[in-house]
Amino acid sequence: MKNIDLKNEKRALGYRIAELRKTVLNPKTRKPISQEELGFRTGHAKKTIGELERGNTNPRYETLLMISKELNITINQLFDFDMKEYIQLSK
Repeated sequence: MKNIDLKNEKRALGYRIAELRKTVLNPKTRKPISQEELGFRTGHAKKTIGELERGNTNPRYETLLMISKELNITINQLFDFDMKEYIQLSK
């Protein structure tokens, strides 16, 4: 796999995480959870979640499992996205 393809795939996964995070509501505020809250729920810093959403880091499998659990989806659903759609968003 070319380095540029990996970059695009990390960025697409990050957009997917951000998109799904915004569908999970905080039970107290009834608003989408923040990067900070997702980080707290998964034991990661807000900075880490931000880096993941921007595609600037290589997440560990365990991290992705924790994120998918907090987003109430399976790991398969986390990766169920159209690369082309997300690449267009990043331009």
